[in-house]
Amino acid sequence: MRIDKYLWSIRFYKTRTLAADEIKKNRVSIGENPVKASREVRPGDLIKIRKNQIDYKIKVLEIPKSRVGAKLVPVYVQDMTDKDQYELLKLRKSAQDYYRQKGIGRPTKKDRREIDDFAGDGFSDEIDDNGWDAFFKENKEDED
Repeated sequence: MRIDKYLWSIRFYKTRTLAADEIKKNRVSIGENPVKASREVRPGDLIKIRKNQIDYKIKVLEIPKSRVGAKLVPVYVQDMTDKDQYELLKLRKSAQDYYRQKGIGRPTKKDRREIDDFAGDGFSDEIDDNGWDAFFKENKEDED
C-alpha cells in the first residue's frame, strides 16, 4: 500500500490529499530517509511524522485493506512516540486555550452576546452609540 493511502487509512490524516501534501513537504520519512507519496509501506517499517510541531514515530504492524475505524487502529499501528513529545503537545494546547483572564480587556463576541442576553433588548443600542470603552468607564466610576 502507498504511504499516503496508509496514513489516511490509519486515520493519521483526515484526507489522502493532506497526507500527500505533508509527504511532499518532507514531513514524513521511513527510517531516516524522506519518502515520496508512492513509496510502498511494509510491515515492520518505522515511520517518522512531523505534525503540529511534534515528532511522531509509528511502527507498521499490518496493512489494512481500506480505511479502518478508530478502535481498530492499534491492530495496524504501534505508537512509539516519545512521552516528552506528548507532554509538549499538552503544553502547547494549554497555552492556546488560555488567551486572557476573565473580565480583562475588551469583551469578545461571545461576551457581548452573553451581556445582550442578560441585559435584554435596547442595551446593545446604548453601547453602540457610546462605545464599549465609555460603558466600562462609567461602570468603573460607579464601583469607586
